[in-house]
Amino acid sequence: MEPVVALFGPTGMGKTEIAIALAELIGGEVVSADSMQVYRGLPIATNQPSAEQLARVPHHLVAVVAPDEEFSVARYADLAHAAVDDALARGRRAILAGGSGLYLRAALGGLGFAGPPSPAERRRLEALASADPAALRARLRDCDPATFAAIDSRNPRRVVRALEALRDGPDEPGPARDRLWSDAGLRHATRLFCLEIDRERLRGSVEARVDEMFHRGLLDEIAALPQPLSRTVAQAIGVREMLAVLAGDLTLDDARARMKARTRGYVRRQLTWMRKLNADIIPTSARPPESVAREIARRLS
Repeated sequence: MEPVVALFGPTGMGKTEIAIALAELIGGEVVSADSMQVYRGLPIATNQPSAEQLARVPHHLVAVVAPDEEFSVARYADLAHAAVDDALARGRRAILAGGSGLYLRAALGGLGFAGPPSPAERRRLEALASADPAALRARLRDCDPATFAAIDSRNPRRVVRALEALRDGPDEPGPARDRLWSDAGLRHATRLFCLEIDRERLRGSVEARVDEMFHRGLLDEIAALPQPLSRTVAQAIGVREMLAVLAGDLTLDDARARMKARTRGYVRRQLTWMRKLNADIIPTSARPPESVAREIARRLS
């Protein structure tokens, strides 16, 4: 059986188009490994594939969860495993693509998900929140950069709940998380590729993406969402800022600036994840998606 292909790269560097071009070359289907693209009603805020892109190749785990529904990485893992297995059973190549390190690893397998946290675990986390809130935030940042970027990390209660939601060892020291990128526990043979882009070019791409989101109608998209939103959605980049605009607490210009700053912070954390990976590095700067896809296809052959 051909290996599963996993593409990891920072927000704003064009992973979606590269994944689609690769799928067209090798007969694949794209499985999103993004913690926010699973939500319906947020195509602009979460940069979901366009209708034209969705028509080119089959996609999985895009817009499958209601925005008022809480969604865990454990549930994502179940859905991703089913999508990958189904594609392979039909003789298709499974291409996982995303910028959420924990979700990508959950899709590949090897993470254990226990039951709900015990009262003792909650007390330990809450004691840490009281004694050393910076250490608590650092633990979440190391364990799950995507969630850290999405929530209000200055709120200790939210950080505690986010660590509980991981449910695969929140008390484990951050450096031990490197085990997430070993081959241990992988459900299928896998080839992992990191998509690398020049930092200055990436910064410009982030700025342009946020501006385009406003141009496409981000504010109207958020205003149309049913209330109340899930905790995760309400704190997502773009959603939190637009809710503040709608409440009269931010101007549009201030919201735009905050979104760009939060996205840059998220990208820095994604780049930190990339340095942990034992992966093939694929340069993407100044290259069309088709060229990048052809290089990946050559390395797979």
